[in-house]
Amino acid sequence: MAELVEFEQQRDRLWAVAYRITGSVADADDAVQETWLRWQALPGDEVADPRAYLTTVVSRICYDLLGSARVRREAYIGPWLPEPVVAGDGPEDRVTLDESVGLALLTVLERLTPAERTAFILHDVFSVPFPEIAEVVGRSPGAVRQLASRGRKRVRAEAPRRSVDRGEHRRAVDAFLSAVMGGDLDGLLEILDPEVVWRSDGGGKVVASRVPILGNEQVARFAQRLGRGFDELSMAVLRRDVNGAPGLVIVDPAGERSVVFAFTVHHGRITAIDVVVNPDKLRHLDLPNL
Repeated sequence: MAELVEFEQQRDRLWAVAYRITGSVADADDAVQETWLRWQALPGDEVADPRAYLTTVVSRICYDLLGSARVRREAYIGPWLPEPVVAGDGPEDRVTLDESVGLALLTVLERLTPAERTAFILHDVFSVPFPEIAEVVGRSPGAVRQLASRGRKRVRAEAPRRSVDRGEHRRAVDAFLSAVMGGDLDGLLEILDPEVVWRSDGGGKVVASRVPILGNEQVARFAQRLGRGFDELSMAVLRRDVNGAPGLVIVDPAGERSVVFAFTVHHGRITAIDVVVNPDKLRHLDLPNL
């Protein structure tokens, strides 16, 4: 019983680590479950620092998963986006959501090597010491310091600029939704940054753009057509937090084509829209009850 209590105290943090390393809700769930099995199998009172031990175990499991995940993602049809976390759908609700869990930034992390990604997340997001990270990736502490530094530089160079003002973000999303549902092209052009990017993840399972759409005119016209389809199909439009920031969930009453929208907002305008329509990546969501 004591080992269960100790593990449950760490479960939410372990899931947060696993999700950021893998970008997958399913993989994070599996990694935490495997960590529990390994923890349960240990002789009693063997671990001096359960938090550090469990973090190392779950991180190592996720690090190993990244190798095979990269192979799968290289063959993926169209843009690959992480599985979204929608408010109310999982353990991530009980931990702090921050910039490190935004879909746009998780997409940037996909460009790092598995070792760089793991070192950066563990050190910069969770303050894990370099010697402990070294155990995860099988490198020296000095090498891990360099891995984290390279990851940090790339993230700083490529991470999208974003507003930290939640109200500003919400107003931009509301303006986007109003313009889409009202067929207001001028309104869309006003709220979209001139260099906005639209990424759609259909995974070859449903129809979705297989290349990013760039520029406010192209994105506005695409969103306008999409909005007409939502209206014709009487789809429910829900304002929900997506990966810690105001977003949108479109629920198909037929259960065939639901959509999750995540937005990046800077200076009051939308600079990126990440759209997940691959049904495999929405399976973990309890859509009818959101």
